[in-house]
Amino acid sequence: MAFELPALPYAYDALEPYYQRENLEIHHAKHHQTYTDKFNEAVSKAGLDGKSVVEILSNLESAPPESRVALTNHGGGYYNHAFFWECMAPNAGGQPQGALADDINQRFGSFDVLKDAFSTKALNHFGSGWAWLVINERGELEVTDSHDQISPVSLGHVPLLTIDVWEHAYYLKYKNARAEWIKAFWEIVNWNKVAERYSQAKG
Repeated sequence: MAFELPALPYAYDALEPYYQRENLEIHHAKHHQTYTDKFNEAVSKAGLDGKSVVEILSNLESAPPESRVALTNHGGGYYNHAFFWECMAPNAGGQPQGALADDINQRFGSFDVLKDAFSTKALNHFGSGWAWLVINERGELEVTDSHDQISPVSLGHVPLLTIDVWEHAYYLKYKNARAEWIKAFWEIVNWNKVAERYSQAKG
């Protein structure tokens, strides 16, 4: 069964004023749709029909060598964007609670330290890509980044939170002021979803 563009869990204008309706609509309906279409083409050429996107991205070495670049780029683009949409929600922001907050405090010292580390990673990422909060291969929380559409799933990490710092993600509203986009992002972070992912990963 072909992969389909996932519906957003909110309306295109639901994240205003932090994420502009026009930017979100183009980002989802145009950019994400293109990754979806090209990922389907790559999956078919690689003979991987029936596999989930996570199965494909976490086992790229088992794909035909000539297909791996396309699967990384388009599969990562498909997965990363679907993941990103769920990182945001209207009337969200604030700080995490519960076990996730406890782990953040233990690992980073405080939420503010994590926030600064994540923001700095996103701001200083050179070129196109993503900043992530992941559970690394040692089972620890880690702030990291990835270039282009490389997904943490392909690196053995469990992603919890991400921000898209490709210019198309924010340019209509924030132009070249990536720092302003990062600042706005914290106002719409869906910590309930992040905590749900954390709980599932920790079992």
